[in-house]
Amino acid sequence: MELDVRGEICPYPMMKAVEAMKKLEGSDSVVVITDHAPCLETIPPQAGRFGYICEIEETGSPEWKISLIPKGENQE
Repeated sequence: MELDVRGEICPYPMMKAVEAMKKLEGSDSVVVITDHAPCLETIPPQAGRFGYICEIEETGSPEWKISLIPKGENQE
């Protein structure tokens, strides 16, 4: 699932990410695309609460792709 929340400010991107993680129940990854830097601090702790790991990639200036991956999937 991909969430494009560019132009939105906290807490809305984090709330949408949490809603997606609850809906998927750890069955699929969630990708959040944001241009709001505070999301880099608010989304990762929520990912852990719902059984996801978080990978952050800077894709622009400022723009990030936050990948929320169910724990156990693609881990070495």
